[in-house]
Amino acid sequence: MRPLRILHAEAATGFGGQEGRIFKEMCAMRAAGHHLEALCQPHAKLTTRLRDEGFQVHTLPMDGLRNYVRGVWQTRAILRAGRFDVLNTHSRRDTLLAGVAARLAGTPLIVRTRHLAVRPKSLLAYTWVPHCVTTVSEHVRRLLIERGAAPDRVATVYSPIALPPPVAQSTLRAELRLPDAAVVVGCVAVLREKKGHRALIDAMAGLLRQRPDVFLVLVGDGSPTFEALQAYVHSLGLQAKVLFTGRRNDIANVLAAFDLFALATEQEASGTVFVEAAAAGLPVIGTDVGGVAEMLHDGVTGLLVPLHDQTALADAIQALVDDPARRRAMGQAGQRAVHEEGRFTLDALVRNTEQCYTQWLKEVS
Repeated sequence: MRPLRILHAEAATGFGGQEGRIFKEMCAMRAAGHHLEALCQPHAKLTTRLRDEGFQVHTLPMDGLRNYVRGVWQTRAILRAGRFDVLNTHSRRDTLLAGVAARLAGTPLIVRTRHLAVRPKSLLAYTWVPHCVTTVSEHVRRLLIERGAAPDRVATVYSPIALPPPVAQSTLRAELRLPDAAVVVGCVAVLREKKGHRALIDAMAGLLRQRPDVFLVLVGDGSPTFEALQAYVHSLGLQAKVLFTGRRNDIANVLAAFDLFALATEQEASGTVFVEAAAAGLPVIGTDVGGVAEMLHDGVTGLLVPLHDQTALADAIQALVDDPARRRAMGQAGQRAVHEEGRFTLDALVRNTEQCYTQWLKEVS
């Protein structure tokens, strides 16, 4: 296909999973021969990350009515000068600003990417402003279609993961001074209420008290949940069995220290962390919400449990803690599935994104 000129717009100023997806997508599409630029707020972390990678990033404040009106006309000028084929927006604010500007500029294709697991209240930023929508899971796609979006204008493009490099021996167990025979249940996720860390602690409390060799390791940060969870663990007297590492940048090393991965999330658009854990050879346990069921094969690479079912969650964890052979079999099955299916690779992201863009460019022109 011919190289495309693509502008990504994002109003958020932090850097989480959504911004990480944008960063990976832009790098991968540029490597495939396309021209990529971005439109962000001046103080956004994504602005810095993209500029460090050599991308041109246009900046303008996007909050407030005055900035909105000024921003629409500034963005219209950017789109016209850059002769972009595609504008891809990611949040409501940047969609209503950059998307309107793209309509005024005559940009051939406007695409909105939906990253959230909740049903949208309005279709304004999904069907009235953009031409089409990509979603990070089939679950999110179904929510939009149920709300009224046209099925042929909504496509799923899974977020990619970085396949973990082989780790001969993790350093994390030594850092945490865990005994050689420890069975480690691990969780890697930002610490916020909807991620279900407290439910995971409650589900494991009895097992942690009964089994001196079992530990729960929570990797991630996020105030005030971090401090609240530490206080809760202390109130249960489990501070020696539930260990917090804070944010880590050596995730491959961290995953290599676990015997199984568990995340009792209450809301998840996709849940690629389950894929990362499976790729590292770990059996995974997750709640059957959002797109989590698309990230694993229940009973083969891991176990799905109903949301808010503490008994089912506790039973699933104990079943795998007590059965090393089953853990190994599920971990091996997970590794095979990630590598053989190839749904979560950068190549798949590029291929599916190119297919969506080229098909929709033909249909909306």
